[in-house]
Amino acid sequence: MGGVGVRFFSVALLVLKKDFAIEMRSYEILSTTLFFAVSCVAIFSFAFVKEGQAEVDAAAGILWIAIAFAGTLALGRTFERERYGETLKALLLAPAPRPAIYLGKLLGIVTLLFVMEILLVPMVAFLFNAPFFARPDLLIALLGLGTIGYSAVGTLFAAMLVRARTRDVMLPILLYPITIPVIIAGVRGTSAVLASPVDEAVAMLWIGMLAFFDVVFVTLSLWTFEPLMTE
Repeated sequence: MGGVGVRFFSVALLVLKKDFAIEMRSYEILSTTLFFAVSCVAIFSFAFVKEGQAEVDAAAGILWIAIAFAGTLALGRTFERERYGETLKALLLAPAPRPAIYLGKLLGIVTLLFVMEILLVPMVAFLFNAPFFARPDLLIALLGLGTIGYSAVGTLFAAMLVRARTRDVMLPILLYPITIPVIIAGVRGTSAVLASPVDEAVAMLWIGMLAFFDVVFVTLSLWTFEPLMTE
């Protein structure tokens, strides 16, 4: 069992390293995703910020909207690249556990979104004058768990639709209804962190909900990835 587990995680890390190496050569997905997210936040700031002030809940909502929209773009671009290079097909034909391939792709998407959030959160904090760093531990937990839950479902659907002609339309149609609980939990938890004083009890409640969603989504995705990708 120990050897199987080591091989499983070795395959996942190899897939992650492959995606990381490709992205480091081009920065295509990171630059596109970051530009989209920054543009989204900038446009909303003009609408919601009046005389240098904005509703606290608006900052939380805009942050998660930007993450969700940019995440969808990143998922689409990542698997579009796999389709052009027939890379995903080659991975599925390799003598490797398919759930490990899924985990490697998931780790790549999560890493990409984490990098984007490192740049996005200070921008939202500055434009909306929001105290995001009052409790950085709670904020990191919310963003981390929310990103994992969103990416878990998105990676599964993006891989499933990679051969579909209408994948760009179908991905958000399938993804957003399933991940609405994650987005709501992220927004409400972030609003609790931005409250004055910080509502730690409410934030911890939503962190617990996000952890539950992560366990459910990741487990179901690992379980269904192989049958869904079997031709």
